[in-house]
Amino acid sequence: MLIIGENIHVIAQAVSTAIKERDKKVIQDLAKAQTKAGADYIDLNVGPMKRDPEENMQWLVSAVQEVTDLPLSIDTMNPVAMEAGLKACLKRPLLNSASGKTESKEQMLPLAKKYSCDVVLSVMTDKGMPPDVDAKIESIMDTVAYANELGIPNEDIWGDPIILPVSTAGEGQRFAVVCLEFIKILQDVLPEIKSTVGLSNVSNGVPAELRPIINRAYMAMLGRNGLYSAIADPLDEELMRLNRGEMPQIVELIQKAMEGQDIDLSGLAQKQVEYVKTAKVLMGETLYSDAWLES
Repeated sequence: MLIIGENIHVIAQAVSTAIKERDKKVIQDLAKAQTKAGADYIDLNVGPMKRDPEENMQWLVSAVQEVTDLPLSIDTMNPVAMEAGLKACLKRPLLNSASGKTESKEQMLPLAKKYSCDVVLSVMTDKGMPPDVDAKIESIMDTVAYANELGIPNEDIWGDPIILPVSTAGEGQRFAVVCLEFIKILQDVLPEIKSTVGLSNVSNGVPAELRPIINRAYMAMLGRNGLYSAIADPLDEELMRLNRGEMPQIVELIQKAMEGQDIDLSGLAQKQVEYVKTAKVLMGETLYSDAWLES
């Protein structure tokens, strides 16, 4: 699957400060590292960017394009910043993202049409997060129909079911399974639609040292169901190895766990055991706790 590098994110203090102080080195080092690691896109997540949105976005896009030829994913809730970013891109960008919310449909989708770029459509609506897979599919179909009416074809649209943290009491594991189901059936109901997820969302709230294995295992599970792309950390070497097909035994074990097969853990290496246990948590077969690998 395609990997959209997530590391230039305004939530990181170093990135936020670099934008404010026009420190190209911090931004460009992250862009170069992700490019070298094998990312397919570079995501520029600047949040709402309320202050000087045009100037800041133009500077950021220019700084990144000086050191990488990868296409960019422009990630902001501010339509002014979004347009400035799209306009500054040298290669066909990804508008990340629009949704089924009225404001987003009216402000973001016309920009995708105007700049002939690909666009991420999330399942969010004015009512909030759709609660189950049927509601998510209904939401994305409605928003895709709206986009089609604007002249945006299915092949330019990337559907996002919105991943929630697996650690969220009660709902997290259920939503992990719902997102797996959404990815599996998306192409059947909306041919030519691509798919994407914010992968690291699944491990929000998990102890820092345990976040990588949650992300890696879930990526492999989503990949089995046909996921086209993920906004993820390309600097995670093991995640990238999994994505390149260099850990086939691990992937096979994860798939067996997804199928509900009985897996004898006694004959497995420690890493293999950890992936099987993690897949079972993500399938909701084992109740989440911070000690799931120790059980």
